[in-house]
Amino acid sequence: MMMLSTLFLVSATEIIIPVVAAAIALVIGIMAIGIPLGKNAQKNSTIKRLGTEEAQIQQMRAAAEAEIEQKRKEAILEAKEQDLKLRKDFEAETKQKKAELQKQENRLTQKEDSLDKKDEMYNKKLESLEQQKNNLLKKEEDVKRLQEKIEHQHELMIQELEKVAQLSKEEAKQLLTNEILDETRNDVALQVRNMEQKAKDEADLNAKNIISLAIQRCAADQASEITVSTVALPNDDMKARIIGREGRNIRALENATGIELLIDDTPEVVILSGFDPVRREVARIALERLISDGRIHPARIEETVEKVRKEIDQQVKLDGENAMFEVGIFGLHPELIKLIGALKYRTSYGQNVYKHSIEVAQIAGLMAQELGLDVNFAKRAGLLHDIGKAVDHEQEGTHTQLGADIAKKYKENGNIVNAIMAHHGDCEPKTIEAVLVQAADAISGARPGARRETGTNYVKRLEKLEEIGSSFQGVDKCYAIQAGREIRVIVKPEIIDDAKALFLAKDIAKKIETELEYPGQIKVNVIREFRGVEYAK
Repeated sequence: MMMLSTLFLVSATEIIIPVVAAAIALVIGIMAIGIPLGKNAQKNSTIKRLGTEEAQIQQMRAAAEAEIEQKRKEAILEAKEQDLKLRKDFEAETKQKKAELQKQENRLTQKEDSLDKKDEMYNKKLESLEQQKNNLLKKEEDVKRLQEKIEHQHELMIQELEKVAQLSKEEAKQLLTNEILDETRNDVALQVRNMEQKAKDEADLNAKNIISLAIQRCAADQASEITVSTVALPNDDMKARIIGREGRNIRALENATGIELLIDDTPEVVILSGFDPVRREVARIALERLISDGRIHPARIEETVEKVRKEIDQQVKLDGENAMFEVGIFGLHPELIKLIGALKYRTSYGQNVYKHSIEVAQIAGLMAQELGLDVNFAKRAGLLHDIGKAVDHEQEGTHTQLGADIAKKYKENGNIVNAIMAHHGDCEPKTIEAVLVQAADAISGARPGARRETGTNYVKRLEKLEEIGSSFQGVDKCYAIQAGREIRVIVKPEIIDDAKALFLAKDIAKKIETELEYPGQIKVNVIREFRGVEYAK
């Protein structure tokens, strides 16, 4: 602090002295300038003035020194005051820091004491844990010895049990497992049978109501139509005219229509043979017109056939439109309309496919209406479900696959394509409407007299049914009854119990669905009968 005061005084002195010196130099300069001006005349006055100025300078010097002294004293006082203030501030700051250091020291002391206490407690806990660990190790050793003793006694007991039961451990386990599985299987089978029976009862009741209502509301004509491509003749002499000279008339007719004419000993009848029903119909109408007209020669034959073919094309289109209007759907592609009309000349098991398609569409639409589904979609799928039969005589493949390809070609909805593919089980149905088409197809085909099969195909199907039923183990006898609508399987009671009979019926039904084609549905009836027989002697 003393150094700061001294530096302040020196600085003040250095400032004042140059000021005084500058004033003296100014006076001397003025005097130096004025002396030459009055060398002679004003010498005396100058001397006097010099004396006066010197006195003034002395006074000024004395005043300056007094002022300097006063400034120096003020500077010293100010420096002392500043020094005193700085000392006080320093002492206050030092005192505050000492107080803070004292507080920190006290806190550290407290923390150290607390840590010492915690250290003591930790050591005590550590000793306690170590003791508990030792106790646990001892108990663990005791438990191991006890477990070994129990396992040894368990082995002895198992050996004794094996001696008594004359079964090994694995054999007893397998026997117990088999018994549990058999009991569980029986219980599950009984529950499944009860649940299925209940569900079937409810579903059958609802389905019968819906189906019966749909059939009653469907005012379709009899779906069966037997079409025989024969032409009646007025007399047997007409056969010779149809054949013509050296067979030119019959050759011209066959070449123009693509249909084979069979003229045999059958009186007053000509049989038309061909795989294309439309061409067969053209040949039939053309031959009837030629017979009615009486002019039969190659030129007339070609002219008549061409005229009939155009009429049939127009009729096919008109029949397709009539089917649309009758069912109540619109927006079909023109080619699809023609294919629907062509179904009028196609039969399946003696059933007219055109009428069958209309009936399926109406029944499917009625059932969809009862169930609150899309009626237009169900009708459209029902009308198109057998569209493949219009071309299956020209292209290879099943009518379901051909129908699906035709629907895709003419931009039908994917669900329509699925319904066509699924109506004979070729794929899984994606919509409920597709299932309704399946049911409507079965209903239409199952009408009494709707379909007929040849005797050979009928017998082969019945033989295949009995063969499938007899191929399972435990079957004693198998009979196809109800015209192939039901298969009755009698099983051996010592091999097939009640629970297995349910599974056997499911397996037989699944194999029939996989390996056999049939109209409608086939009931699989598994019968298990136990008889106790004894003879009194």
